[in-house]
Amino acid sequence: MRIDVSTLLDCSVEQAVAHAKTTQLLKFVAHPLVHFSPINPSSWPVEWSEGTFWVAVRLLGFLPFGKQAIVISFPQSGGGVLLRDNGHSALVKVWDQTISITSNAGRTRYKDSVIIDAGLLTLPVWLFAQAFYRHRQRRWRLLARRLSMGEVLPP
Repeated sequence: MRIDVSTLLDCSVEQAVAHAKTTQLLKFVAHPLVHFSPINPSSWPVEWSEGTFWVAVRLLGFLPFGKQAIVISFPQSGGGVLLRDNGHSALVKVWDQTISITSNAGRTRYKDSVIIDAGLLTLPVWLFAQAFYRHRQRRWRLLARRLSMGEVLPP
């Protein structure tokens, strides 16, 4: 099943790209719905690099939800910037997310495109992901407002 959600951000493309490449952003936009803890490597890099990062997942910060591979790549793009997480776990065979950041009439368009396959659990996982990605984009808009006022990403 597929999810496509996009939003306009009141920050520059450069600011959005710089933040999207940080692991701190994942923690910020997922909070408080999902908490990720690094397993391998055992600590977060400052910025994502191509490769596989195993994380423990907790829903609402306390409900264990297993571990997931975050598989980062930076595909070529005809316009804008792409960041891909071709993730997977024991429960979710495919969690293939592509983040697209482009210029849009003086603003920044941020888009999450996600393909999910969790076998018989695909529908409930997809329903959760619908809420999760809308929440992420609300958090992105909050961050963009803070950036426009000169603030930085909170720890």
